[in-house]
Amino acid sequence: MKLVWELLLFCGVFTLMVKYAVRGGAIDGLYFYPKEVQDRAIEIGLTDRETMNEKKKWFMPSFFTVMTGLLVGIIAAVNQVKDFKTAYLQALLFLEVMNWYDGIAIDKVWVGSDRFWLLPGTEDLPYIQTWKQVWRKRMTLSLIWIAGAAIVALLVVLSRSLIC
Repeated sequence: MKLVWELLLFCGVFTLMVKYAVRGGAIDGLYFYPKEVQDRAIEIGLTDRETMNEKKKWFMPSFFTVMTGLLVGIIAAVNQVKDFKTAYLQALLFLEVMNWYDGIAIDKVWVGSDRFWLLPGTEDLPYIQTWKQVWRKRMTLSLIWIAGAAIVALLVVLSRSLIC
């Protein structure tokens, strides 16, 4: 049951980070949108490419730092995992849950049902992924997280060796 609460915390922080990214409106997260929507938003003057890229440049490193730090903290400090194999399996679980949570809860449910994400002047463009797109993207990311979990596990083992 503890693991379920940890997964909920992890996905909750993920959601808060996305909400933080768009705190000034959906246009602040334009880099999350398909290229056609980005191009149209820039073309009609909602923003410019430099501003969009600057927001992405500031958000993405902080997002990865917070999520990686939280994950390493949960596995190393809360769960007190010391060995690579256990750290790897826990990291893989968290990353895969986050991956599918992002595709289903964020992309399909939240973005797909909240008009907040609809940018004026782009109403005719698809910005919500189809189930086929979600499936394809999440399966690809599932493979990537196999390697990502190894990096997190290494960070866990290194952090534990520094603590002990």
